[in-house]
Amino acid sequence: MSTILPTDFYAWTQKTSQLLLDGNYHQVDMQMIAEEIKSMGASERRELINRLAVLIMHLLKWQYQSGLRSRSWKLTIVEQRREIHELLEDSPSLKARLCEKFPLAYNKAILKTEKETNLPRKTFPQNCPYTLEQVLDEQFYPTD
Repeated sequence: MSTILPTDFYAWTQKTSQLLLDGNYHQVDMQMIAEEIKSMGASERRELINRLAVLIMHLLKWQYQSGLRSRSWKLTIVEQRREIHELLEDSPSLKARLCEKFPLAYNKAILKTEKETNLPRKTFPQNCPYTLEQVLDEQFYPTD
């Protein structure tokens, strides 16, 4: 089974799925399945953190570049909040990881904000100026 994976992941997933559905468990590479499941979970967590970082970046831009606010920024904020809520709905256990990884997301957001705005790092607080609840609140937009 695992010889298919390096060259054609899709074919491996289809073959493995069919073997499981047919009850042919002895032909399934359980080690590979376990590794893939673990990888999928890590991927979900990374997506959540990255979406949170993009959201925080746009909130920072909203606050620190208020003269440049645009419909695009607002729509990005709305979109990221919705995507985060959907991810948490699909995988509620990620909520605990979200709290834990909030500082990491903020640090990523700072780097992204510096890159996009050319504002120096010292412009922004060392710790996120918003709570996680504010960041996820559809009504929250920071003020100048």
